Amino acid sequence: MQFLALDIGSSFIKGAVLDSEKLTIEHVTRVPFPEPISGLPSGYFEIDPQLVMAAVREVLDKLLAQAPKALGVQFSSQMGGVILVDSNGKPLTNYISWRDQRTTEQSACGESYLAGIRNWLGEERLQNMGNELRAGSPLAILSWLQNQGLLEPQSVALSLGDFVLGELCSSEVSHVDRTLALGLLNLPRNDWHYYAWASFGLDVLDWPNLGNAWNVAGTWKVRGQEIPCYPPIGDHQAALAGALLNSGELSLNISTGSQISLLTDEFVPGNYQTRPYLDGRYLNTITHLPAGRSLDVLVKLVNKPWPEIIKAAEAAPDTDLSANLTFFEGPLGSRGSISNITTENLSVGTLFRAAFRNMAANYATCAARLSSEKNWDRIVFSGGLAQKLPLLRQFILEKLPSESRLCSSAEDTLLGLLVISQVINGRAKNLQEASLLVSAAQGG
Repeated sequence: MQFLALDIGSSFIKGAVLDSEKLTIEHVTRVPFPEPISGLPSGYFEIDPQLVMAAVREVLDKLLAQAPKALGVQFSSQMGGVILVDSNGKPLTNYISWRDQRTTEQSACGESYLAGIRNWLGEERLQNMGNELRAGSPLAILSWLQNQGLLEPQSVALSLGDFVLGELCSSEVSHVDRTLALGLLNLPRNDWHYYAWASFGLDVLDWPNLGNAWNVAGTWKVRGQEIPCYPPIGDHQAALAGALLNSGELSLNISTGSQISLLTDEFVPGNYQTRPYLDGRYLNTITHLPAGRSLDVLVKLVNKPWPEIIKAAEAAPDTDLSANLTFFEGPLGSRGSISNITTENLSVGTLFRAAFRNMAANYATCAARLSSEKNWDRIVFSGGLAQKLPLLRQFILEKLPSESRLCSSAEDTLLGLLVISQVINGRAKNLQEASLLVSAAQGG
């Protein structure tokens, strides 16, 4: 019983064949995510949706050649950003990425569009929406488009993943999953946030129905077949499903970007973001933490390959050299530094050792924000960097003493879709049961 899996990331569009009986991931293939459109105003970050579709079809064609009798297609997708389509599913805008910064521009009111939205909603409503508002959030982008008179009535706002699904299924899509509901849910009510729609003129749009990840959302007609397609889920949620995250576990997902998360059965707002998860649960999380993207700045600086860097960091002594990796806007700041340099303490090894210690300190700070009582008994490491940097894991466990485990696969989002396939094929009734099945198959 095979499914095709597609992960629409911000660096690659990646796919694989999932064998949901053998519980294996096969024929992984990837193509680069399209480059942003050039020549746009500073801070604008848009992607041609047809280039995205060309890359998606290239990946799916390769997978279909390996699994011509696939029983379905599953998706995960980058979160944030938005694309508008007409009633036939045809794009009215480019995909405006989560990296877009236009909403930080000053409005006619003398403050940024983003600040105006935040002030109008107030803290309680922002918390009820998950506390996700930032420059590339769909609410911010859609409000900006409405302010500019660019929202066409009866158009539909979609995540990139749901746009891809609609294109494959000729726009006949029955529902979207709550994990990709554009950050526009009223989380305590588990429904769309109708007040936000009305407050910012977004009620002129047609909004899709809400559903879940295991019910068919559309049909892809290809090569004389009709293949069921399931609604995309957020890549963050897919990655944690792949990490087999359970209650009482603190998730550290460390890759190009990084998040720290705790599962909860009830909506409990706080000084963090809250995201809808599968099985009707929630993720209390802090995202956009310095990780691979920031480390790449240092990699380019020293111009050394990763194996050499890792070896040097493991061999180097601890020094008083300091590295602050907040080179990009995030919850811990927007300016980084390398400081306390002397002629004796600066080398490739000491620099990266200091960077790893800074990352560990960041995770400890954020863990205390998620739960000052340390409401976990084990840390779960996932993501490519967590896989290849044991020294980083060591430093984290020094700051956060605990039992730990490492996700069994570097392909955590694809593994998460494999877990979900167990619910789709009827072998499990929910994600928790599916996680136990996959864990048992892996000897866990």
